[in-house]
Amino acid sequence: MVNWEITARTIYCDAVDDEVTVLIYKNGSVRCTGYQKYNRPDDITRDIIKQKSRRLKRTVKCEGEDCPRVVQYKEQIMAEERV
Repeated sequence: MVNWEITARTIYCDAVDDEVTVLIYKNGSVRCTGYQKYNRPDDITRDIIKQKSRRLKRTVKCEGEDCPRVVQYKEQIMAEERV
């Protein structure tokens, strides 16, 4: 068993067409940098989202903290912790 407090992985998130960092804490809580950036966008990020949406011809929207990518990584880390 590994003694850790936090682990992080940068992944490509196709929901927002960007790389995001997923952080998993030992207590099971999660944080995704994409959630912070794309759910509470500043003016610059809002413009980037509009440009990406036009280019991709679909809505660029973060799926939130229950995103399948975040959940999958969390389950993987927690399964490794149980071993």
